Amino acid sequence: MNVIARNVWNRSGSPSLHPIRGARLFAMVLAVALVLAACARASSPEESQKDNGTRSAASADVGADAQIRKVTRRQWDAMVDAGMVRPECPIQRPAALRVVEVNHLDFNGDIKRGRLVVNADVAESVARIFSELYDEQFPIRRMEPVEAFNGDTNLSLAADNTSAFNCRRADQINAPFAASPHANGRAVDINPRENPWRDLRCKCWFPSPKNRLRDAEPGKITKGGVVWRAFRAEGWIWQNIDVPDYMHFDTGYPSRPFRGDQGR
Repeated sequence: MNVIARNVWNRSGSPSLHPIRGARLFAMVLAVALVLAACARASSPEESQKDNGTRSAASADVGADAQIRKVTRRQWDAMVDAGMVRPECPIQRPAALRVVEVNHLDFNGDIKRGRLVVNADVAESVARIFSELYDEQFPIRRMEPVEAFNGDTNLSLAADNTSAFNCRRADQINAPFAASPHANGRAVDINPRENPWRDLRCKCWFPSPKNRLRDAEPGKITKGGVVWRAFRAEGWIWQNIDVPDYMHFDTGYPSRPFRGDQGR
């Protein structure tokens, strides 16, 4: 019998492969299958994305992909539960707000999907602004609605969270509720750690004094810079307050309905 093709006979009388060679063949087939499966996963764009919605900037650029959506009942209920909607607040119904979903680059150069809750009358303006910031590769650390922080402005700022609408708690407000740009969804705070504000209540820089100087560093807002130009082109105002507030843009104080063409 040929050695290479040699079979052994099992107890039933039917031929089978030699036990040792059979085990080796099985191991080889299994190894090849595992390699092929790993290659398939590596080539899949879905697997290359992280679970948190992050995508490498080295992958195919999908652009800012700004989308304007209505506030869902579930999100509205979360705002109410977080204390962001109260009888003294100017926004009393979800139809007055919109969610702007837009891609942004983080400080590692990865693409993340952010969400800003704003007044319906500024939604298109905000979508254009943040699309331009994406195109200009301006880094933003994170962008989540403030109900993710239980409506606590200070927690949101300390987390370096870029946000907009929030009818703030009485001990965190800088303006009467009815006139407040944030309470009306017509203000945006960007990268608070890189762009702190001077809080006269504590006579301190919040959330940190580290970046109180205005020099050109990643994530910082400076006069004449890309963020300043993008907001100014849409009619927004930087630091519309009597103290340094580098993170802050709004459409005017007291807050009034926004005309989409007022800055164009």
